[in-house]
Amino acid sequence: MNTGTQAIQQKWIKKGLIYKPNGGLWWARSYASVPTVDTAGSRRWRIYFGSRDEMNRNRIGYIDVEPGNPSNVLYEHNAPVLDLGRLGTFDDCGVMPSWILDHDGKKYLYYVGWTVRTTIPYHNSIGLAISTDGGHSFKKLSEGPLFGETYLEPFFTGTSCVLVEDGVWKNWYLSCTGWTKVGDKLEPRYHIKYAESKDGINWDRRRIVAIDYKSDTEAGIVRASVLKENESYRMWYSYRGGIDYRTNLTTSYRIGYAESKDGISWIRMDDWAGVDVSPEGWDSEMIEYPQVVQHHDIKYMFYNGNKFGCSGFGYAELIHA
Repeated sequence: MNTGTQAIQQKWIKKGLIYKPNGGLWWARSYASVPTVDTAGSRRWRIYFGSRDEMNRNRIGYIDVEPGNPSNVLYEHNAPVLDLGRLGTFDDCGVMPSWILDHDGKKYLYYVGWTVRTTIPYHNSIGLAISTDGGHSFKKLSEGPLFGETYLEPFFTGTSCVLVEDGVWKNWYLSCTGWTKVGDKLEPRYHIKYAESKDGINWDRRRIVAIDYKSDTEAGIVRASVLKENESYRMWYSYRGGIDYRTNLTTSYRIGYAESKDGISWIRMDDWAGVDVSPEGWDSEMIEYPQVVQHHDIKYMFYNGNKFGCSGFGYAELIHA
């Protein structure tokens, strides 16, 4: 395959489940969705995630794990670091992490805000919270979203992946393109778009599609994770079909892979992703929401399994790249 990049066949070795809430905390009765890893610490990595209370409302918490050995959980925080927004704001029904990075001595946490609507099941937007104490606590930048709906993008936005290169902030984000009725359910369709910024706050959204649908039957592409290596970009993400993806193994979430020379035009190479569902266990029905990080000469993939994070999150190591 000639992609114009250094195409690499991958093989990930799964290392198992890292964490699943035990239900003992009021704000974390279930789920540990979209593991968002901060590897800046030399003594511990911090993994943020979204957990649900008894009313299915998401809040953001975290655990600390051993660097290079994330199956060793060092600490579990017992309170959320980001809570629901005020009634009527874009995140009054839930907050979920998406990406974290360091900038000018602060930590920028891009997150997904949830609201509930009457005509559709939910609506999401992208928010930003900033920490000045090393990620122990966060303050929302504003009560409004960074990425709300616009006249060019009238539907919801979601997960972000943000890199800063030569003063340019680059964001690969979920963008919904519409809702359809499938049986008795309303289902969204979304892919990954690209935007740029000079400050990480004010974004130039030109509707540039980074990862598009492969076919009319594909309906969900979400949670980009991008690394730049040897002047090329590599992206991992998850994708699903549009029908019965909650219960049908053939259309449920899988992890995909793409490569690019400029970070804008991508070639999908999902067959090269090198990871799939397990024969049994916590990730036997679906795998989704990956984040890939580099530590020394090893790449680690953190991801969710069955039921969109209800079964917790685990990790895998890349043994050939």
